[in-house]
Amino acid sequence: MKTILILGAGTAGTMMANHLKDALDKNEWEIAIIEESKTHYYQPGYIFIPFDMYTTDEVCKPTTEFIPDGINFINEKIEKILPGENKVLLHDGKSIDYDILIIATGTKPSPEETEGMLGSEWRKSVFDFYTFDGCVALRDKLRNWKGGRFVVHITEMPIKCPVAPLELVFLADWHFKELGMRDKVDLTFVTPMSGAFTKPKAAHEFEHLLAEKKIRIVPDFAIERVDNENKKIIDYAGLEVPFDLLVTVPVNKGDALIERSGIGDDLNYVATEKGTLQSKVKPNIFVIGDASNLPTSKAGSVAHFEAEILTENILRFIKGEPLMDDFDGHANCFVETGEGKALLLDFNYNQEPVEGTFPIPGVGPLRLLKESRMNHLGKLAFRWIYWNMLLKGTHIPFVSAQMTEEGKKLD
Repeated sequence: MKTILILGAGTAGTMMANHLKDALDKNEWEIAIIEESKTHYYQPGYIFIPFDMYTTDEVCKPTTEFIPDGINFINEKIEKILPGENKVLLHDGKSIDYDILIIATGTKPSPEETEGMLGSEWRKSVFDFYTFDGCVALRDKLRNWKGGRFVVHITEMPIKCPVAPLELVFLADWHFKELGMRDKVDLTFVTPMSGAFTKPKAAHEFEHLLAEKKIRIVPDFAIERVDNENKKIIDYAGLEVPFDLLVTVPVNKGDALIERSGIGDDLNYVATEKGTLQSKVKPNIFVIGDASNLPTSKAGSVAHFEAEILTENILRFIKGEPLMDDFDGHANCFVETGEGKALLLDFNYNQEPVEGTFPIPGVGPLRLLKESRMNHLGKLAFRWIYWNMLLKGTHIPFVSAQMTEEGKKLD
């Protein structure tokens, strides 16, 4: 019996387990998945929790609920990958041999990488929201916050879901308006980028919205440290941004086991072929989702599109056939803009977000790069789709792994 071993049961790893379970000969192949956490989190819901728009129960479910029957689920911490031996070591001292390895270990916030971030104000006036504990702590703070300087900050790129900080500042604007205290809150968006987003056309739309909502943007901010005593963030050029409440996105890094295994870059991401998702470490190792160093968004939609292509490439690899070089970096993101509206982005390695219709060209019903109520409803509906279709490997109608140019206003 041969083994396909999946590391991580987050979005990407769980999808791969479900895609592969019916695609492989069960008499020849065993699928095993290793995951330390017993809880699966719907991470797109983290932006809603601070504003009491979602409850914690709506973003948490048991990990095993989405692992299909017949898959060997191993609830244990991974210590190290030994590529030369086709082996993975577990924290309890046991080892597991594999024939094919799929790395789906994701990315994690690393606040310890920035001086002072984990200082005396951590989770008092300095908060993260890319973790479950962080967004809950921020919710508890906001329930009694009386106003002041509210700063949303990105430490450096790349980060998981690059639009989420913008969503948070837009939702904050709406939240304080609903409470009748927007005039008591000074909102500032601080970013290391030269604009509000990595793609110019989308950045232009976001910057227009920031200005319309009277949210100040501070670009090109390379943070050196957090000054807890004086409540300031300070960049290497000496620029200071004061805060009463700081919501920061720390440095994002791949799992520490990648560093322990000696197979990652400086941020613990695994070198991966852009089109095939085969690692550059060894041919029988593949990478999916946030764990790779691919120049595309670290987002759930990307993992969804990758999973369809990677499943086919795993089957081709088993047969000794050439791999499909078809992944184009496709990303699709709803962006909450507040007041019951959202934007929708659809882009890939080469094509930045543009206006158009989605998912049916010329029909929609969703509009690209334009605020609408329908896009907001699409964002809310995605939670049901995530739990009931995406994780289970069910194909989503009209949405292809490769980005289509039809229905888009291309230059």
